[in-house]
Amino acid sequence: MNNLLPTIYLVRHGETAWSLSGQHTGLTDLPLTERGERNARRLGQQLAGLHFAKVFTSPLQRATRTCELAGFKPVAEVDRDLVEWNYGDYEGLRSVEIHAKQPRWELFRDGCPGGESPLQVAARADQVLNRARGIPGDVLIFSSGHFLRMVAARWLGLEPVGGEYFALDTASVSALGFENTKNHPVIRFWNNTSHVDI
Repeated sequence: MNNLLPTIYLVRHGETAWSLSGQHTGLTDLPLTERGERNARRLGQQLAGLHFAKVFTSPLQRATRTCELAGFKPVAEVDRDLVEWNYGDYEGLRSVEIHAKQPRWELFRDGCPGGESPLQVAARADQVLNRARGIPGDVLIFSSGHFLRMVAARWLGLEPVGGEYFALDTASVSALGFENTKNHPVIRFWNNTSHVDI
C-alpha cells in the first residue's frame, strides 16, 4: 500500500449461527460459533505487521469478539454507527422467506419495514467514512456484512443500491484506499478469506 495515502481496512465479523443459516442478523446480538472464533484468531495473523492509527468496532458482540480475538481490543473504540442494518420486520428471516411474501424485494433498494431504509444506512456509512478520512494513517474497522457493503458503495460515490454488488464472507478482510491522489478512491482488495478455516 502507498504509505502516503491511508487505507481503511474493513473486517466482517466471524461466523455466527445465523450467518451460517442465512438469517438476517441486524441488532440481534449473537455470539460467534466455534469456527467463527477460530477464524477471528486467524484474522490477527492476517493483519500482523500492519500499523493502525485507529481501530473501531461495532458494539455488537459478534464484532467486538472478532476484534478481541484478532488482538485489537486494547486499542479499539466502540462506534455505534457501525452496527448492522436494522432489518426491522425481517430480522431473523432468510431471503427465501422474505421473497415468498415480497418476490421483488431487494435490501439495498427497498430497505426493511419497521427497520432502516437504504438512505438511513448510507447516512451512517457516510459518517463513518468522514471520520476515517480525517485520521492521519490507516484505519481498521470491525462490523457486519451489509453495513460494510454500504460503506464500500459510499466510498466509491455510488448510490446506496450499489452496495448489492459487494458480497462479503464472514471473517473477511477488505481494503479501501486511493489511487495516486485522495481524489481517486478505489477498492484496494475485497473479501480476502485466505486465512479462513472453511
